[in-house]
Amino acid sequence: MSSEKPLLRFGVIADPQYADVEPRLEYDRFYRNSPNKLADAIKVLNGEDLAFVVTLGDLIDRDWESFDDILPVYDGLRHENILLPGNHDFAVDPQRLGEVHARLGMPAPFHDFPRGGIRFVIIDGNEVSLFSTPEGDARNKQARERLAAMEAAGAINAMPWNGGIGEDQFTWLEQTLADARERGEAVIVMGHYPLYPENQHNMWDSERLTELFARSGNVIAYLNGHNHVGNLGQSGSTWYVNFKGMVDTATENTFAVVEVYKDRLEIIGHGREESRSLPL
Repeated sequence: MSSEKPLLRFGVIADPQYADVEPRLEYDRFYRNSPNKLADAIKVLNGEDLAFVVTLGDLIDRDWESFDDILPVYDGLRHENILLPGNHDFAVDPQRLGEVHARLGMPAPFHDFPRGGIRFVIIDGNEVSLFSTPEGDARNKQARERLAAMEAAGAINAMPWNGGIGEDQFTWLEQTLADARERGEAVIVMGHYPLYPENQHNMWDSERLTELFARSGNVIAYLNGHNHVGNLGQSGSTWYVNFKGMVDTATENTFAVVEVYKDRLEIIGHGREESRSLPL
């Protein structure tokens, strides 16, 4: 056994997607079972030495009241708790749409933070979407136009349940990666939507972001949920890891611990999540 210590370790959960509704058997989704699965995952993660635990979106399936049931489960987590929304977290009354990020305790819809010499960047793929803003909002109009253009071009990910990012966020992301490069920091980006390989669940701006990551050269990994079956790809020097959805299956859980080493990422999968060793 190697005595080499990782630079840091953190936990990953994706798509608990809780709601007090009957399961959708055709999709193998058991919404009411997620709080118990989440509590079980937290019990395991509490036994680990971790910098934080991140949940990659879709804490709820629908209804603002669902947050009242799922968020208190995280009170049992002894590690720093990092949350970000997915498309389902906006399936709430229109007047509540602007409150979602605050309900998840986020400092901002997109932001970055250093841990263990790594720069972590959280992006907001819901920014330009049909669901994160009410009808009549400028961003909602922009989303409809973007989706129509993608549909006309026959894009595989031209789906109303995907989203994209705005120009200001893209400029911020570009600058954040450049700043990290100047400081000699490796970067791990996290969001709800996959970017690579090509898939119908991918964020609307996926190619633009993968090109940016390749150009930057310092993004070692992009981590996401949304596509519940999971996925893995490598483009340029970036690994794209799509974690499986917790809401799927009646009893079997899925979550992971990620270890960052200088030369590799080790993903220790629990339940349905696969373990992987990804050389950098």
